[in-house]
Amino acid sequence: MLKVTPYLGVLALIACVGGIWYPRLGYLVPVVFLAILISSPFRGRWFCGNLCPWGSFNDFFVSRITRGRPLPPVLSSMALRVPIFVLMMGFMMYRLLTIGGLVDQIGMVFVTMCTMNMAASLLLGTAISPRAWCNICPMGTAGRLLGYGKYKLKLDKAVCIDCGKCLKVCPMQLEVNRIVDQPDCLKCGRCVEACPKGALQF
Repeated sequence: MLKVTPYLGVLALIACVGGIWYPRLGYLVPVVFLAILISSPFRGRWFCGNLCPWGSFNDFFVSRITRGRPLPPVLSSMALRVPIFVLMMGFMMYRLLTIGGLVDQIGMVFVTMCTMNMAASLLLGTAISPRAWCNICPMGTAGRLLGYGKYKLKLDKAVCIDCGKCLKVCPMQLEVNRIVDQPDCLKCGRCVEACPKGALQF
């Protein structure tokens, strides 16, 4: 995790709330999506775990009010994620094609998408766990598909003592010490930092 990561959630709040009065703030959405498309083929979902404003919002704001429940397996299912991706991207494209093309109008479409993303994060984050929405987030799904098998987490089983500390800090609730080839790993590095034996590395 980068030093700036905890503070990026403020950008998501500014885009959603401030975008109502200044729609151009909504352009944060395509900037983030473009960054994910560029970085994912090389580092998988690294952006999601280190630079995503909504991910930061979930980790450092929603985590204060969450129930902290286990993630339902259905949230990781591509049978759910792909339709959500198609529906949300389809809705956004439809709105972009049916407006007048003015800069502020386009920005408001992105503000709407930002607000939908924030609402879903809050709903699932409070009811289940902070990163619940990140399992089915369209941008995260795109990052997973583009970055499959990239920048893998490596486990030295000879050094690992199965203390479980890596499991406790993983925001995606992955079985870090058992199955390290996880396409939804956010490459945040929290498990690496938590490991007392240095058994994990990228």
